[in-house]
Amino acid sequence: MEFIERKRLLFFGLPWTFTKYTVREEMITVNTGLLSTRENDCYMYKVQDVELSATLWERIFKMGTVICYTGDTTNPKLCIEHVRNAKSIKDFILEASEEARRKRRTMNTLRIDADMDPEDNPADEYDD
Repeated sequence: MEFIERKRLLFFGLPWTFTKYTVREEMITVNTGLLSTRENDCYMYKVQDVELSATLWERIFKMGTVICYTGDTTNPKLCIEHVRNAKSIKDFILEASEEARRKRRTMNTLRIDADMDPEDNPADEYDD
C-alpha cells in the first residue's frame, strides 16, 4: 500500500505547493521545491510515535497534519502538513512502523526514571 499526497494550502485545501509526501511500507519520502529540490527519506522502523493534529481550518477543508516522532538524525520531528486522508495515513504509519520494527527485530525502550534524582526515588522510602 502507498499514499501519495501533496501539501495543500489552508485556503480551500488547494494543492498549490511544491511539497509531495510519499508514504510506503518501508519508508516516508518528502520531496520539496520547484527549481531547487530536496528529497528526505525516513525508514519506517525509525518512527517511534505518530500524532494527528487538525486545526479548525483543516477540519473545515477535510485535512490534517500528521506528526511523526522519529529516531532519524536529519528530521526527528517529521511533519506531513495539510494533507487529505490524514487519519488513514496516521493509522498506516503506526501499523507499518510496528511491522518494520518486528521485521528488523528492533525494539524501542524508554527509561522512565531517566530524569529522576537517585535521592528522589519513592521506592527507597519504604525500605526500612
